[in-house]
Amino acid sequence: MAKRGEDKKGARERGKQLFGSRIARLIFASNLAGLAILIIGAMVLNEMRASFVVAKKQDLIGQAQVFSNLLAEGATFGQPQPVMDEELARATLADLSLPVSVRGKVYGPDVDLIGDSYFLSDRVIVSALPPIQEPSQLSRWGRSLSEWAVSTFGALVPNRGGDAVRTQTFEEEFAVALDGGEAASQRFNDRGQRIISVSVPVQHVSAVVGVLTLESNDIDDIIRAERAALIPFIGVAVLVALITSALLTLGIARPLRRLSRAADDVRSGSTQQLDLPNITRRRDEIGALATSMEAMTEALFERITSNERFAADVAHELKNPLTSIRSAVETAERVKDNPEAMQKLHKVIAQDVGRLDRLITDISNASRLEAEITRVPTEALNISRFVSDIVSTYEHIGLDEDMPSVVFEDQTMGAGLRVRGREGPLGQVIRNLIDNAISFSPKHGTVSVRIEQGRLGPQTTARVIVEDDGPGIPEDRLEKIFDRFYTDRPKGSAFGKNSGLGLSIVRQIVTTHMGNVTAENRNQGGARFTVELPAT
Repeated sequence: MAKRGEDKKGARERGKQLFGSRIARLIFASNLAGLAILIIGAMVLNEMRASFVVAKKQDLIGQAQVFSNLLAEGATFGQPQPVMDEELARATLADLSLPVSVRGKVYGPDVDLIGDSYFLSDRVIVSALPPIQEPSQLSRWGRSLSEWAVSTFGALVPNRGGDAVRTQTFEEEFAVALDGGEAASQRFNDRGQRIISVSVPVQHVSAVVGVLTLESNDIDDIIRAERAALIPFIGVAVLVALITSALLTLGIARPLRRLSRAADDVRSGSTQQLDLPNITRRRDEIGALATSMEAMTEALFERITSNERFAADVAHELKNPLTSIRSAVETAERVKDNPEAMQKLHKVIAQDVGRLDRLITDISNASRLEAEITRVPTEALNISRFVSDIVSTYEHIGLDEDMPSVVFEDQTMGAGLRVRGREGPLGQVIRNLIDNAISFSPKHGTVSVRIEQGRLGPQTTARVIVEDDGPGIPEDRLEKIFDRFYTDRPKGSAFGKNSGLGLSIVRQIVTTHMGNVTAENRNQGGARFTVELPAT
């Protein structure tokens, strides 16, 4: 019993999930809306009814004209005032063998009924009656649906069937026929049945001696039979619509719900990545969405992990000069009477304060730069002109005899290479590389900045090469130098002037611009940094 209760509860939950989704409801509504219009139109059957009425009217007129000629030839006599022989007229009407659904009547000029086929026919139609049984539930539903559709939507659709045959009384119809014309109308008979009635004159030469009226009462039966015949097809259409809606819901709404739940799990910290292999393997938009969300989540956690490492590195780097300053302050308390020692301690404190200032400035610039990369839109930059303008800002250091000179060379032969990027971050890349080269170059050395055109497969690239005359880079440190806070300065370098963030920032910016930066040693001594960016 408990298991059965759990099964029922699970079924209710699944149903709630299915129809509680707006996408699922939209799928069902959109599939069933067109089907509902089709069903309503089939139930109303206005056009079909109009065609039936017109066809029945034409058929009755044709029959009435033939029968009228038979009556005029076989049941009228007399000159110059012809009259109808009532006995012959009744005998002729009885011999016409009209269908059961068609009733024939012959009237005299004074609207006296001469003969009625219902009373004159001696034919007895014998057929086996079906067994008496209650109509099926499907039949009752079909009849109710048909009646509801006709009553509800019949007023919204033009009644072309009613326009095909006028609604008028028998007296009006008889008057037209008595004047020698043909009249057709629709009305209800004494049994409450809808009939199509046609009246034509019975003429001897040109004199009207009577009126023949044919009435058909099978229009409603035919339309009702057509509606009943449509019920199985409508049932199949409804079933197919429900099945396709359910399949679309399972294929669209459920995967989206799973993606939503997985995203909520990541947001709440229950998991650190989306793991939806069944969805990512799909070769459609939902599969692409799941793949993009997985990649976005991985990138997000990589960014979080990187920020955590960055915070730990910042704390470690700030702790070193702070520890040195605290030690110097404590030592200064004990050597107050030694001016030479106090001077050395003051120098140490000043260097550590400078290092702290440098660290804080570089950390602030790195954070600001990261925000700028994500917010500032890219633009097309003429890379030769851009780098040349930056190098020109270093002309003043060439005037100092103790500083290396910075020279620029464009080897693209005026190709006018353009790259898609952000001016501020790319300028930071060039300045960091030049500053780094200057710090390692000897006095009277040269820092060379060169622009070349390259190619990676079908992609044209712009290469920015910065070379120095320094001691070079140890082979085992060519990649490590791009790590945050990594510093490996030559002996004699000024302490506290390098935070170890410059090259790390360079790689970060170049990577976001879909480029690459590498370091290598020159054969003639010194280091070479190459930044390669895709050209437009």
